[in-house]
This record gives sequence, C-alpha cells and structure tokens, in this order.
Amino acid sequence: MQPTPSRVPFVRRLAVPGGRDGRLMLVVAIIDKVGTGLWMGVATLYFVYVTHLSVSQIGLLLGVSGILGIAGPPLAGRLADRFPVTRLLVAAQLVRGAALVALLTTHDFGLLVLYSALGALPDRASSVLTKLFAARVAGPQRVRYQAIQRTAVNIGWAVGGTGAAAVLTVGTVLAYQVLLLANAASYLVMAVLTLRCTEPPAPGRVVAGPGGAAGGKALPAARPEGATPWRDRRYLAFTGTEIWLFLDDSVLQVGFPLWIVHATSAPVGLAPLVLVLNSVLVIALQVPLSRFGETRAAARRLLVPISAVFLTGGVALAASAGGGPWFATGAVVVAAVAFTLAEILHSLSSWELSVALAPPEAQGAYLGVHGLAQSAQRSLGPVVVGAAVSAGPLAWPVLGATLALACLAQHRLVRPKAAPDAETAPPAAGSGGSAEAAPDAPEVRARPSTAKPAGVRQPDGS
Repeated sequence: MQPTPSRVPFVRRLAVPGGRDGRLMLVVAIIDKVGTGLWMGVATLYFVYVTHLSVSQIGLLLGVSGILGIAGPPLAGRLADRFPVTRLLVAAQLVRGAALVALLTTHDFGLLVLYSALGALPDRASSVLTKLFAARVAGPQRVRYQAIQRTAVNIGWAVGGTGAAAVLTVGTVLAYQVLLLANAASYLVMAVLTLRCTEPPAPGRVVAGPGGAAGGKALPAARPEGATPWRDRRYLAFTGTEIWLFLDDSVLQVGFPLWIVHATSAPVGLAPLVLVLNSVLVIALQVPLSRFGETRAAARRLLVPISAVFLTGGVALAASAGGGPWFATGAVVVAAVAFTLAEILHSLSSWELSVALAPPEAQGAYLGVHGLAQSAQRSLGPVVVGAAVSAGPLAWPVLGATLALACLAQHRLVRPKAAPDAETAPPAAGSGGSAEAAPDAPEVRARPSTAKPAGVRQPDGS
C-alpha cells in the first residue's frame, strides 16, 4: 500500500538536510566532539600533573585564552563573506591541531599560554564557520539540521568523555599525552573530510559569467550601504540579550555542582548525573522539538515558553535548599529538566533568528557578531553563577526572572517591522509594480534576488 500524500515517510523524516555535504559535515562535527571530549575533561589535569603549573597559573592561562578567543567569531564571519567557508574551516582545524601538539613541546608557562591562546582563536572561529556552512547547505531546513547536529555532538561528547575516563585509569604522563595526540589527530581527519565537501552557495558572493572579468569565479557581492552588524542596532541588541540567555550553559555546568554541594542535602553524586540527564534529554528531544522553530515567526513565539521554563528552573533550584535529601533531589531534578528544556528551545530560537535577521549579503559578518554572545557568556557566566551560589536561595528566582525578562525583551525586539506604505514604497523588482508583504518579513533591505522555484519552502515560512 502506498503512503498517503499527506504523510511524510519515516525514512524521509530521518534524512539529514543538505544531502551528501550535510551528512559529511555532520560526521566532521561528531569527530570534533569525540576528540574534544577526550581532551577537555583532562586538560586541567594535564597542566597540573604533566607541566606542573600552579592553580593560579592555570587560571591565568585559561583567562588569556578566553580573551583572545573572543576575537574568533567576528573575524571568521568577516572572512567567510569573502572566502570559501570550507577552506577557512580546514585552515582553522589545522591550526587547532598544531597549537595542541605544540603543548607537548614545552613546560614553559609563557609558551603554554601562547599556544593555548593561539588554539582558542580558531576554536571559537570554527563554531561560527560550521554554523554558516550548515545555514548555507541546509537552506530552509537549517533548524532541523542544527537539531540533528546538536544531538549528534552530544553523543560525540559522551563517547569522548567515556574514552578519556578509560584512559585515565592508567594515570601516567603517557596517558595524558595519548589523549592530547588523539584530539590533535581528530583535527587532521576533520580537515581531510572537510576538503571533500563542496562549497555551498553563498549569498555574499556573485558569480561572473563565462564572458565576465572573473571567468566564472565567485566574487564578493556589492554590499549595500549600512549592511554591517556594527551599525545594526537591532541586531546588536539581539546579540546582547543572547549573552544573558546563554547563561543556561554555566548554570548547568558550574551552578548545579556548586549548589548541590554547598546548599542542598542532596547526595554529592547527583552532580555528575545532572549532566548525564542534560545530555540524554538533548539527544531525545532536540530533533523532535525542532519543528517548533523552523521559521522566524515560530522562533519568535518560542521565546514566551522559554521565559516560563527559565523562571520555573530558578524557583525549583531555590526550593532545593530546603527539605531532606529526597525533596532536595527531586527539586534539583526538576530544575535540571527545566534548564535543559530552556537550553533546547533557546538553541532553536537563537539559531533561526540569528540567520533570519541577517541580510544574505553580510550573513557571515552578522553570524560572527552573534558568535560573540557565547564567547562572552563563557567569561561572564561562571562569575554570575558563582555569585548566585554565594548569595543563597533567593538569587535563583531572581536570576530566572531576569532570564525571563530577557526572553520577553527579545520577543519584542525581533518583531517584524511595519511594511512601508503601499503608495510610497517602490515596486518590487519583477513584480509588476505590486508585492505582498509577508506577515513576519524582516525589515526591508537592499538584497540580491532570492527567488526560489515554486513549492520550495522559504526560511521565513512563507
């Protein structure tokens, strides 16, 4: 019996958007997280037991690396509007691997800081380049692709972390060196696979015809005046709210362990289980929930339930400070589920809005600026969460309320701007002097034509 036309076949629902290149880049992302999982969990221990750095030196090393890494996203985004994103990714992967191997060559503190900082720059740049590649190769299905990718990389993290734990049972200097080299080797494998990917069409480049001056090569498109994120006050404000909304990462990784140990009667063993629960929920729910953020309008609507979930998580964490072990454990689990759900839904909303609000001809530069939000959160988040733990139970509902207010502010910020009056607006090119405004269309900009064949779903849901 043939399936009815209204039903999507199961195999098609499982398909990875972007065809062969989408699948290949998904494999690259998994290898990246397996390698990173092998190394990141033991990096601090490597600096303690192998290079014999003090705690203050390790803190300074990580701090300097984090500061330099902040420059990675905007630099990568700007370059991606001018050069092939696949080649930039390969360069970033090779530099990451080289900087990591360089750590094996010295125990000198100054050189270790230098090599770590040089590795942080392409590391942060790679996240923006990968996101840009996914947005280009998956097109209107970019939200689903991002959901599949997040699910896959969580599995990669788990595999890498498990491998690191197994190797560390040996506990020798050689064991740490093997983990470092395994991560460095993963970058080489990633570069080889990335080279096999076809460069996706970039709205920021135009192709000169065979008779043109470029001989058919891609050239940077002429960018309309003002098409820069640094003069786009709405996009900058959107990115500013994103810094605060990405705090869920620090709450889960830093806040929960500290709070469980210092303020609740829950067993200490619950701390690592919270991260396991987080990974399991992301793997189970990220793809199914992606359908709620597939358009700009849908992504904007998600901000309201996200605000409620953030507030629920804050109240539950505050409640966990009272009662016996069972009550505290239950409250912590409720809070962990709430913050994980907020993380999942926010990742969908953030992904779609960051792309939809960016003009195609400057997409790389815009996504580079948006990447600053996560980089800034990595520096700001632990400080904010540490202060909340120190302040006591009432700090968590306050933090949850501020996160909820940030969601509602962003909901208003990204609302569609009113279309120009029909009598004063210039006619759309090729429309015969009339055009119908989409209900959730972004502000009107001078853009290259993005017309698609009939039947192809547009990113904004039109």
